Amino acid sequence: MLYVFAIICSYLLGSVPMGLLLARLAGKGDLRKVGSGNIGATNVMRVGGLRLAGLTWMLDMIKAVAAVVIGMYFGGVALGAWCGFAAIVGHCYPVWLRFRGGKGISSLFGVLLAISPVSFATCGIMWLIVALASGYSSLGAVVVFCFMPILGFCISTSVGWAFLAIGALCLWRHRANIGRLVRGEESVIQWKWKK
Repeated sequence: MLYVFAIICSYLLGSVPMGLLLARLAGKGDLRKVGSGNIGATNVMRVGGLRLAGLTWMLDMIKAVAAVVIGMYFGGVALGAWCGFAAIVGHCYPVWLRFRGGKGISSLFGVLLAISPVSFATCGIMWLIVALASGYSSLGAVVVFCFMPILGFCISTSVGWAFLAIGALCLWRHRANIGRLVRGEESVIQWKWKK
């Protein structure tokens, strides 16, 4: 029952729509009706600039870190990894927004940071190199999703399966981006400090 409680709490934590709340507080309106319509940090940057997007990214990471900490408290690193997965499910499919949420990458990095700072740094550098070299944030993300399970299995089998589930979920959430990358229609990164 404690494990179920930890998973449910993690999902509810993950489902708090940080980008949507911050955009409203900043006077940028309903994030679902502007830009790409996504509630994640990338769309926040389109409508509110890099600073607001950075704050969104940090808060989305923090809620995932908190979920992992809850899981680790009740059941160790394996439960922590699965609670991280539950938080990402909440971020992608929040109950408060009729299950229409973000794409999970910022929360994914929160899980990596809480489980393995080395994996966090590795994936962060990997994303940065690919995104800057190609100009596509989504391409960097896809590389991270594919590499993350390998890092997980290096930690333990149970963490590896959780990381595989996270990577698969995030790949699914990015399926439209992958399609646009294949067709050469994906938007390039636009770094906007202020808007």
